[in-house]
Amino acid sequence: MNSLAIRDFIDSEKLEATRADLPSMATDITIVIGTGASFLLPKFDLLLYADMARWEIQQRQRRGEIGNLGIPNRSERSSLKYKRSFFIDWRAADRLKTEVLPRSNFLIDTNIPSLPKMISTEQLQAGLSATVHQPFRVVPFFDPGPWGGHWMEEVFDLPRDQANYAWCFDCVPEENSLLLRFGKKTVEIPALDLVLFHPMELLGQAVVSRFGAEFPIRFDLLDTFEGGNLSLQVHPRNEYIQREFGMKYTQDESYYILEAKPNGSVYLGLKADINCETMAKELRAAQADDDTEFEAERYVNRFPAQKHDHFLIPAGTIHCSGRDTVVLEISATPYIFTFKLWDWGRVGLDGRPRPIHLDHGIENICWDRTTTWVEQALINRSETIAESDGWREELTGLHSAQFIETRRHWFTGTVPHDTKGNLNVLNLVHGPEAIVESPAGAFPPFTVHYAESFIVPAAVGAYTIRPATPGTTCATIKAFVRPSPACSCRPTT
Repeated sequence: MNSLAIRDFIDSEKLEATRADLPSMATDITIVIGTGASFLLPKFDLLLYADMARWEIQQRQRRGEIGNLGIPNRSERSSLKYKRSFFIDWRAADRLKTEVLPRSNFLIDTNIPSLPKMISTEQLQAGLSATVHQPFRVVPFFDPGPWGGHWMEEVFDLPRDQANYAWCFDCVPEENSLLLRFGKKTVEIPALDLVLFHPMELLGQAVVSRFGAEFPIRFDLLDTFEGGNLSLQVHPRNEYIQREFGMKYTQDESYYILEAKPNGSVYLGLKADINCETMAKELRAAQADDDTEFEAERYVNRFPAQKHDHFLIPAGTIHCSGRDTVVLEISATPYIFTFKLWDWGRVGLDGRPRPIHLDHGIENICWDRTTTWVEQALINRSETIAESDGWREELTGLHSAQFIETRRHWFTGTVPHDTKGNLNVLNLVHGPEAIVESPAGAFPPFTVHYAESFIVPAAVGAYTIRPATPGTTCATIKAFVRPSPACSCRPTT
């Protein structure tokens, strides 16, 4: 973590010299273009902010069209350009955006090459304000991977121009974009703009007080149908990520099984009576020698996975999804800290071995999370907590060490919900289609389809969900931040 700003990339002497030269350059119109252009003068007649979705930035990095901020590194490996962007460039740019965009006259959507679109800042603010008072979806993006499958390809009717589809990032406002419609025109902006400029309405006061202007819940899909196992991995424990990386919280998560073939499975926790030193030694041997295999199932539990199973994964628990499963991954959203321990001896799609993080990973394994404890504490911990005519609500997790709570609703009729001032993130995990509505008519009916994630901002308050076809059995998973003991904003139905 760092506190770098755009000013840290700029030579202050050159900046001052350019400021001094500007008056002599002036003609009828002087245009200044570039990152940090707003530093050159204290006042402008017209200020425009050019914006781009982060997924589009990644695509241009992969094609070698752009490098990182202040570095001529277009030919650098895209994975390294992404990592540099994630931790440095985008943080600095966000800090500048919060200062500059509110005083800009216009925003320019630059996502489509040679076809920029421009809206006034007033229009932008109107669009953002409308969004945080209704349910919405961000623009999903799909990416292949070495273990990727073919379920999403069929269900979402994706282009067949990729080797597979491993990930669907369906609710990661940090990187997803948002579409705003003005009449017949659509403008694409980073969904993060909602978080930065309307945190209270989107997240709720209790979440903002705890996390600041950060969206703390992530939903994404992992597809291994006819693919392979994910890398065997562990996430850092809270004290470790704070000490080593400066993060306030870590990536606790869970796997909700959307679909699974008969041989679908999840690796979770350790077997009893293993020797941790021997396991660590064998992991290092497998990393050092391409011909040495790590026999994962000697040490790690492999549980069968069926549709609607829910596996809880508090940080420090060794885990991965097995092949022939489709996982809805529900997790906290710190910056990307996943420690891979073993990648089954394969390479990435670029032909290179994927990074392994044994020193970090081994130090973070909770060696006492073995079979019996995992079975009792982490698998299908669901209980019915409320029901009425046409619906049933279940508490499904997460583990008591995690700050996210999840509820599953089964319904054939209308289910009442209330954000109680707390961000809600949901996915339709069963049934073809459902309708989200406002009892008071505060927003138009909102339709969601199977496996789609959607966000209900804290400001929405009361809302209902019903099957699009009456009598059809549907189910949603809802996640929200557990309130602290002093907070009374716990969402209930």
